[in-house]
Amino acid sequence: MRKKPIIALIYDFDGTLSPGNMQEFGFIQAVGKTAQEFWRMSDNIAIGQDASNVLSYMKLMYDEAKENKIALRKENFRRFGGDIALFNGVQQWFGAVNEYGRSRSVVIEHYINSSGLKEIIEGSSIASEFKHIFAGSFIYGENGEAQWPGVAVDYTAKTQFLFKINKGIFSARDNKLVNESIAEDKKRVPFTHMVYFGDGDTDVPCMKIVEMFGGHSIAVYNPEDSRKKKSAFKLKKQGRVSFALPADYSKGSETFEVIKAIIDKICADYSLQTLSAANTGAKKAKRK
Repeated sequence: MRKKPIIALIYDFDGTLSPGNMQEFGFIQAVGKTAQEFWRMSDNIAIGQDASNVLSYMKLMYDEAKENKIALRKENFRRFGGDIALFNGVQQWFGAVNEYGRSRSVVIEHYINSSGLKEIIEGSSIASEFKHIFAGSFIYGENGEAQWPGVAVDYTAKTQFLFKINKGIFSARDNKLVNESIAEDKKRVPFTHMVYFGDGDTDVPCMKIVEMFGGHSIAVYNPEDSRKKKSAFKLKKQGRVSFALPADYSKGSETFEVIKAIIDKICADYSLQTLSAANTGAKKAKRK
């Protein structure tokens, strides 16, 4: 029985599946700040210390929570995640795409690759849809409270997770297996079977890598934000993505039709490769 190929759909989170940053759906309000105030303070830390923007916002979350006597426990982060707003159609997207994949005899897997926090995403209404969530996280003490950043994911760190998906590695800590040489036909998800969804500059390295290795990248934009739309089409014009599409994931939307066409193409390419390999084997058998 022929093994079914795996197609990996890999998503950024903020601005891609959700119209805002995940911290803006509960945490920032809980510490008595507006979104503008919080991100301005985070930027000031990064600029003043010449520090990572990701580590700066994680430190600010820690400091603000401590000042406001909010325990940064995993369950509290997940509670904030429950209030995250999502773009139109996201809730139904995964089931619809999975169903289409089954109709084409392929396995669809969904992944998150985010500079946000894993603990918050795990509390979202769509957390169970993902094969794995690659994102930032804290280290927790014996009392269960966050003590220090454990994983900080900036735009270059995101690229490592593509190679982990490629080789079937689901550990943020691993830095050995991901660098080992593996034959192309032994890799769990070829880059040609990857589709990357992102919305901004932090996604550009991932978009470019997926495109370079034969996969497809999609820049999505909030239909109500002309600046985001302009940015997405700029990425397409620069050849960094295959498509620039509105972040409407409903069945019958342009995004849904494009993903169906990409799945069809991957299936056709896979069938041709299988036939070619069989043809090569038949030639060798005749020579013997």
